[in-house]
Amino acid sequence: MRIALLQLRDYGSPAKNRAQTIKKIAEAAKYGADIVCTQELFTTPYFCVTQDPAKFDLAETIPGPTTKALCAAAKKNKIVVIGSLFENRGSEVYHNTAVIIDADGKLLGKYRKNHIPQDPAFEEKFYFTPGDLGYRSWKTKAGRIGVLICWDQWYPEAARLTALRGADIIFYPTAIGWLPSEKKALGAAQHNAWETVQRGHAVANGCYVAAVNRVGREGGTEFWGQSFVADPYGRLVAKASENKEEILYADVDVKLQSEFRRIWPFFRDRRIDTYGDLTKRLSDEK
Repeated sequence: MRIALLQLRDYGSPAKNRAQTIKKIAEAAKYGADIVCTQELFTTPYFCVTQDPAKFDLAETIPGPTTKALCAAAKKNKIVVIGSLFENRGSEVYHNTAVIIDADGKLLGKYRKNHIPQDPAFEEKFYFTPGDLGYRSWKTKAGRIGVLICWDQWYPEAARLTALRGADIIFYPTAIGWLPSEKKALGAAQHNAWETVQRGHAVANGCYVAAVNRVGREGGTEFWGQSFVADPYGRLVAKASENKEEILYADVDVKLQSEFRRIWPFFRDRRIDTYGDLTKRLSDEK
């Protein structure tokens, strides 16, 4: 199975971003990709820099114009497509949502981002309602996949529950970058933490992890690119550049994954009877 991650910049409008992404989907299929994944919120700039009610106009329904275009591209190119959108659910409820489209153009379902950050230049709690669809996997014509989104990357519980649902690959559409005031002192450490925690998810769950990030500058944010794919041993099997647009390809070895889970059967040895406190915010017992 070959996967392709679209590490792109913002082209200034939803129409231009859709057109560029459709073009890259076709290119990925031409070079043998079975599954292609967009960056987070690929139709727009990363608009969560400030709290601006006018930005809600960027949201769209699912199904809607972008889903229709992605379904057509998936069918035409016979490729599974994962697309990350700003969803207008109705009644002024909005989600950060990924759609999963099979290679025949059928919309299989969607995942709504569960973990919503709130930081300077990442004002997402203003825009997004936490997801309510749980953690899932989808059986596509290329294989069984799971999808989480950006801030979900930091939570081992999300990766574990998605893997327990049968996902052989977990995709993470992402928009993460450096702020000018932080890059010099913390930039390298922040990137190292981001990559390391996700490679750990791959190991702990015996699955592949594919993180696809934006690239380029938007306002004061420098998106750091460096999309990557890690195998079940946490090894980087593919990694993109820091500052260039590109399609990152990686070949997934399902046989390796099966062998890994037989040698290190982490799911078998889980002590689920001891994990009850995970549903508490904190423990008051120090």
